Amino acid sequence: MELTILMPCLNEAETLAACIRKAQMFLSENDIDGEILISDNGSVDSSVDIALESGARVTNAPIKGYGAALQAGINAANGRYIIMGDSDDSYDFYNLMPFVEKLREGYDLVIGNRFAGGIEPGAMPWANKYIGNPVLSSVARVLFHSRISDFHCGLRGFNRDRIRELDLHAPGMEFATEMIVMAELNGLRITEVPTTLKKDGRTRRPHLRPLRDGLRHLRYMISTKKDYLREHRQ
Repeated sequence: MELTILMPCLNEAETLAACIRKAQMFLSENDIDGEILISDNGSVDSSVDIALESGARVTNAPIKGYGAALQAGINAANGRYIIMGDSDDSYDFYNLMPFVEKLREGYDLVIGNRFAGGIEPGAMPWANKYIGNPVLSSVARVLFHSRISDFHCGLRGFNRDRIRELDLHAPGMEFATEMIVMAELNGLRITEVPTTLKKDGRTRRPHLRPLRDGLRHLRYMISTKKDYLREHRQ
């Protein structure tokens, strides 16, 4: 199997079916041998039933957290490549060919760049768009000599085996940073492609907590850089 489209899920009954439908259309219209995998993180709504009725495969992620859900999905994926994205209908699962093309070219990790592709009004809080994301991405680029502009885009594709080899373990939102940082430190081939972000389709509050999660990203980067420098001084 060439591709797994992976969606972490925690009570996404409002938007999950739409995400799965777009992903199915993408696979069918581009003649890609693939699957849609939902990594459920303990949903208590009808998310799991919706996923199964929509034709997706479901795996259980018993450890709570965004990163933990993605790690469970990565471990369960059948595809040579994985494209991951949130199941809140903010990312367009129908337009994934730029990611697939870069993976077929031999890149190990392909990150979506929302600032290059377009952010719909209301899709990202002002503080995240103009302060949080740019500042944290700038810190990461300096600390790890990275060229990635949008460190926190949730839509990204990667070679399954190469990412598994990194032994990622961050359970929370800082997993997004850990993936890029460890890929950079281990010499993986990384690139970006423009992607779009629209206002998600949920009526409830998002799982993201900007201040708390931003601090987790920052602490992770600083501690990882310290550990790296310590190891290379020995």
